[in-house]
Amino acid sequence: MDMDVDTSLKCNDENGNVVVGMPLFFNIFDTVTTTTNNNNVINDDINNNTSLKRPQRQEENDHDCDLEDDVAEITASLGDISNNKGTPSPAEIKLKIKKSLLEFRCKVENAILGNFLLGKPDENAAVEDVAVAKEKLREISLWGVPLMPSKAHEGTDVVLRKFLKAKDYKVNEAFDMLQKTLIWRRENNIDGIADDEDLEAEFGNEGFLCSRDRDGRPVCYHVCGVFKDRRLYKKTFGTHLKGDKFLRWRIQLMEKAIRKLSFRSQGGVDSILQVFDLKSTPLNGTKELSSLSKRTLLLFQNYYPELIHKNIIVYAPFWFYTSQVLFSRFMSQRNKKKFILARPHKVIQTLLKSIAAEHLPCEYGGLRRNNDEDFSPSDKALEHKIKGNSVSTVEFPVGELGVTLTWEATVVGWDVTYKEEFIPDDEGSYRVLLQNQNVEGSSTRNSFYISEPGKIVITVENGTYKNKKMYYRSKARTTLPVYILLS
Repeated sequence: MDMDVDTSLKCNDENGNVVVGMPLFFNIFDTVTTTTNNNNVINDDINNNTSLKRPQRQEENDHDCDLEDDVAEITASLGDISNNKGTPSPAEIKLKIKKSLLEFRCKVENAILGNFLLGKPDENAAVEDVAVAKEKLREISLWGVPLMPSKAHEGTDVVLRKFLKAKDYKVNEAFDMLQKTLIWRRENNIDGIADDEDLEAEFGNEGFLCSRDRDGRPVCYHVCGVFKDRRLYKKTFGTHLKGDKFLRWRIQLMEKAIRKLSFRSQGGVDSILQVFDLKSTPLNGTKELSSLSKRTLLLFQNYYPELIHKNIIVYAPFWFYTSQVLFSRFMSQRNKKKFILARPHKVIQTLLKSIAAEHLPCEYGGLRRNNDEDFSPSDKALEHKIKGNSVSTVEFPVGELGVTLTWEATVVGWDVTYKEEFIPDDEGSYRVLLQNQNVEGSSTRNSFYISEPGKIVITVENGTYKNKKMYYRSKARTTLPVYILLS
């Protein structure tokens, strides 16, 4: 099932429409694609990397949900490229996937029992050493999942299917990819990279893990604009050694994200969502970054297959749309669909489709703040729709006295008049105006001590013709009034 027919590089926008023309910096964020048959190009680049060396029967348990997803995806891809009568039916595709998985299981099991999964064993090794190696190989795992199929771990098939899918279910190629992945990890101490190397303190501003998407996938943010600081750029890429260290940090970040996954056939989360922030990304003088990004691409596509669910690109500069196409020959049609391009005026809307407001950082229009003492991601945000050319209100009734009510809100796209006030139940009491202004950018947060029954009312006047959405939440805490604390 060879689906790599269209080699033009395309990308989906936030509405799923195809956007033609990808950027000179596409290699920065194109970190997970299917390996192509152009092995000479890949081998040359990996072999030139001085810091990372390139390596050289379970009962069938049908995971119907995963199978159906794979069948639907392959069927859609085949439908895009061919309408011939020779196109296989969904039933034939499903049978092919099952057959390939069963064959792959057997091949991996035999390689473990035969002591050649990590390459040909040393012929001069002592008999005792060979026996120890065989026993140790039986316990081999990848991403925390045992690889020996006869152990019947529920995640084994999930992991094996990723390699099969990356190679269009060609068993020999998938086995070769798995073998090289394991050898590369062993020779470069990848299993210990997350615990043994302190790289986050040096590179934490360039990327970070933050919360999860609506389906529970960990979200990894890459902030490319930090490299507009030439001193930081030189500090990061000034020498080959520094560049290699940055590359290991990128691998470390991926490994930390993988630790948050659960490779299970039912209810597991086995992929990652990536957000690439290209705001203020430099265009010129970034040869080292471009080279490092290409090396990252080649490493990730070979050793981390099918671990990325989607890549969302936000705040792309103008030249992003017009610069030359790179690496199109490395991408399958399936992986092109993994990229979502958010138009500048729809960044927040696009992100909120995948990430709930309470999990989305406030700098991207959500409600999540670092080291937040008032709210946690478990405090769910509510959604309120505001029609165009209308005034809408949200109320927080407070019946209990002696509490401080804290609330926060964000309007997608803002461009509204926003007002907050406390309205007492007693008509003889005065209203308290807390905020009345045009708010732009990130979310707004406020609090008020409740000394008499009443309610907090948020009034939003939408003077535009477009419908808008507001996300908000509140929490009440028993507190002492300020005048008692000061007395």
